[in-house]
Amino acid sequence: MNYLMLAQQTVELGWSFYLPLILFVLFVAIGVPVWASIGVAAISMLIMSGDLPLSLVGESLFDGIDHFALTAVPLFILTGDVLVRTGLSKKFLDVAEALTCWTRGGFGSATVLVCGMFSAISGSDAAGAAAVGRMTISRLVESGYPRPYACALVAAGACTGILIPPSIAYIIIGLVLGISASTLFQAAVIPGVLILVSILATNTVMNRLNNWENSDRLTGREWAANVGKSIKNGWYAFIVPIIIFTGIFSGSLTPTEAGAIAVVVTIILGFILGTLKLSDFPSMLISSAKVNGVIIPIIAFSLPLAQALAIMGVPQGFVYAVTSMTESPEMIIFLMICILVVAGCVMETTPNIVILAPLLHPLAMEIGMNEIQFCVMMITTLGVGFITPPLGLNLFVVAGLTGESILKISYRAIPFVLFMLGVTLLIAYVPELSTSLLPDIYK
Repeated sequence: MNYLMLAQQTVELGWSFYLPLILFVLFVAIGVPVWASIGVAAISMLIMSGDLPLSLVGESLFDGIDHFALTAVPLFILTGDVLVRTGLSKKFLDVAEALTCWTRGGFGSATVLVCGMFSAISGSDAAGAAAVGRMTISRLVESGYPRPYACALVAAGACTGILIPPSIAYIIIGLVLGISASTLFQAAVIPGVLILVSILATNTVMNRLNNWENSDRLTGREWAANVGKSIKNGWYAFIVPIIIFTGIFSGSLTPTEAGAIAVVVTIILGFILGTLKLSDFPSMLISSAKVNGVIIPIIAFSLPLAQALAIMGVPQGFVYAVTSMTESPEMIIFLMICILVVAGCVMETTPNIVILAPLLHPLAMEIGMNEIQFCVMMITTLGVGFITPPLGLNLFVVAGLTGESILKISYRAIPFVLFMLGVTLLIAYVPELSTSLLPDIYK
């Protein structure tokens, strides 16, 4: 029995679904933590429907986080925190600036590259926007960029944090849908690079149109000497991303093992350089625990919610509702993109994944979409939502960091959104962009 036939039997939903949904929206709107809002919705559904004994909720909560792959999440978060405290993130910026200084808008391009690298390692685009923004926004303004545009540039660059492997978002969606995180990392390489290139291209075009950054032009020999000097002074900072990327993509390390080794190596480098002391550990661990404490409870409560939705036939009913409006796969994919962009505007990645992935995944399967491609499309589209005006999360992060008007930043972010949406549509309609690096079994 396919999803459409099953949906026809379960499409009728009563107050046991709608009332918990209303409670969830209301609680999120008034500022209740997302994990608590999800928990209230899940428990309300179970009580009202009577389909699953409440005695199983505790077991479900434990099962939701009892996964080895989830250990990678706090490890990558801690790695990002240590990179900032040891000053290694500054070395990334120096090398990136040396590599791009020959182009128009070179420092802007360097900022985007560092945003992507730091956010990917730390697993949080908001953290990437804040950390890199502190280092670069003032220098971007000194280079000739308007402050609102500099903020939008950092916000856009940080979006790549969940798109370029290793990414916590792919670990979570792999856990929710039962797909290997390493497979998703491989699939995300080309789409992630395309998004990064689209942001770099946008900055180059905007710079050429407005003549903002007047970088000194270097000869080929001067550029090579500058790059060599930067790499010589900061080569050790790249030990961490090299371990992560080569370990995961060669198959010799799982994401969890790569994260563990990265933390240890980063701490050792901090001690060797003298930029990390034992007294830094309490605040460093507390900071990372706070970020992790936002993610893990959401994942824990997602399992009873998913069970409640599945028992009530909500995913199948959603498939039936959408396919009743249109049977065109192209139009259905476009509708999914619209839903995900809006969701990415108003909520963080983790709750969006645990709530929407179980709903949209059956719909993608019904229209014959490759499930790996679906995961990449979903994460990419949510990333676009982070800078979609006027509610994009990263826009608020850089606005809070600089005190700049959110409306001015939103206006400057529009070109980035348009370019990124263009790449998102390519990813959604061209499966090869997500599957070309994978074994034939996944194609």
